[in-house]
Amino acid sequence: MGEVAPARVVNPDVIVIGAGFAGLSAAAALAERSLRVLVLEARATLGGRATAFTDPATGERVDNGQHVMFGCYHETFGFLRRIGTDSLVHVQRQLTVDTVDRAGRRSRLRCPVLPSPLHLLAGVLTWDALGWRDRLAALRIRSALRGASAAGRASAAERTRRGEQLETVTVREWLQANGQTPRLIELLWEPLAVAALNQPIDIAAATTFVAVLAQVFGRDPRSASLALPLKPLDELYALPARRYLAQHGGAVETAAVARIDVSGDTPNVMVGGRRLSARAVICAVPWYALAEVFPDRPAALSAVLDAAAHTAASPIVTVNLWFDRVVTDQMFIGLPGRTMQWVFDKRTVFGEQASHLSLVSSGAASVVGRSNQELIDLAVNEVRDALPAARSAVMTRGVVVREKRATFSVAPGQPPRPSVETSVPGLFLAGDWIDTGLPATIEGAVVSGHRAAAAILRQGQR
Repeated sequence: MGEVAPARVVNPDVIVIGAGFAGLSAAAALAERSLRVLVLEARATLGGRATAFTDPATGERVDNGQHVMFGCYHETFGFLRRIGTDSLVHVQRQLTVDTVDRAGRRSRLRCPVLPSPLHLLAGVLTWDALGWRDRLAALRIRSALRGASAAGRASAAERTRRGEQLETVTVREWLQANGQTPRLIELLWEPLAVAALNQPIDIAAATTFVAVLAQVFGRDPRSASLALPLKPLDELYALPARRYLAQHGGAVETAAVARIDVSGDTPNVMVGGRRLSARAVICAVPWYALAEVFPDRPAALSAVLDAAAHTAASPIVTVNLWFDRVVTDQMFIGLPGRTMQWVFDKRTVFGEQASHLSLVSSGAASVVGRSNQELIDLAVNEVRDALPAARSAVMTRGVVVREKRATFSVAPGQPPRPSVETSVPGLFLAGDWIDTGLPATIEGAVVSGHRAAAAILRQGQR
C-alpha cells in the first residue's frame, strides 16, 4: 500500500528508533499523553518483522509470517484500541482447535466456558483424539498450571532457592516430569510451545514456557482463545499507528537509518545528515541490530551490547500456496508431528481479497536452508496428506518467506535480557528481546513498548 510522506517533527519530545510493534506502541502511548514523537524506521516500509508485502503475481497482500495472538494479549489489544483497530482481530469465544494427526485422523479440541484451567481440562477430557491414559495425564498437570503463574513471576534466584531450576530444563523434560504422555505432548503441548517459543521443545528452556502458561491459562478462560488478525499486519497496526501519530503532532519517517550518540549529557540521534535531540530516546530495534545503532560501542552499554551479540536466533519458514480451488473451510488447522505445524486459510481470515493457504514451520532451523522448491514441495505434500480436498487440487503458485532471525533463542544458557531503562540518562530500550518474562511474541514487544513509555512519563513527573 502507498504511504504518504509525513511532515517532519520539529523539536520532538521523544525519538523512537524502530517502527515495529514495540516502537509504534511506545510512540502511540506517548502521543496519547500529548508528547510530540518522531519515529525513525531504517526500512522503506513499516512493521519490522511483523509486516506484509504485495505478491507481484496475484496482487494479494501477504504477511511476512503468520502471526497468531491469544485472548490474554491485553497490552496488544490496548494498543490496537488506542489506534482504533482492535475490531480487526477475530477472537474465539472459547479455545477451539482442529487438528489432523500424522495418521490423518481429524479431531477438535473445544474448551467450554469454565474457570481456568478447568476449561482446558474439560476440553482435554472430551477430546476424542486422546485415550484415557492421555486424559488422566492432563489431570496431573493441573497443579503445575496452578503454580505456573507464581513461577512465571518469580526471579531465577527465587526459583533456584525453591529447587525450580527451569532455566536448565527443557520444555519436554518439564512436561515429562509432570507426567504428560507422548500423545498429549505431541497433540497439545508441543504445538503450543513451538508456536509460542519458536524453538523445538527439546531445545527451549522450560522457564519461558511456564511464563506462557501463566499468561494463557490465567483467570479468564478467554485468555487461551486464539486471535487472528483479519487484515494484513501493516493494515492492522503499522499504518493506523502512523496516522494516529500524525493526528497527535508526531510523525514516522521511513528509510531513515539512525545512529545514537551518548557521549554528551543526553542522547543525540544522527539521521540523514541531521543531528536530533530530544528529552528521551527509545531504541526499539531487534537485538541483532543493536550494535549498528551504537557504532561507537559506548562503555555504559557494553554489557547490553555483548548480551545482544551473543544471543542466538531461531528461524521461521512460511510457505504460501495458491490452489485452483478451495481445500478447507477452516480458518486454521493444526498439523502436529509435521514440519509445517499449522495451515491457515487466508481466504477465510481475510475474505475474498485473499485466496491462499499459509503454512508455518516454527523453530525451523532444520529446514530454513532448503531451496524454495524443496520447501514448497514439502508444504504441498503435507497439505495433501492432511486435507483430502487438496489431493485433487492443482497448486498454481508457491511463495516462501524466511525469517532467519525471527526470534531470539530461549534455549538454556542464553545471555540475560535487558530492562527498558539503561544507565544512560534519557535512553530507553524496547523490543520483544527486553526482559518481560515473555518469549518473542507480539505481546512481549508491546509490553516492552508500553514499559518504555511509562518510564519516560515517570521521568517527566520528577
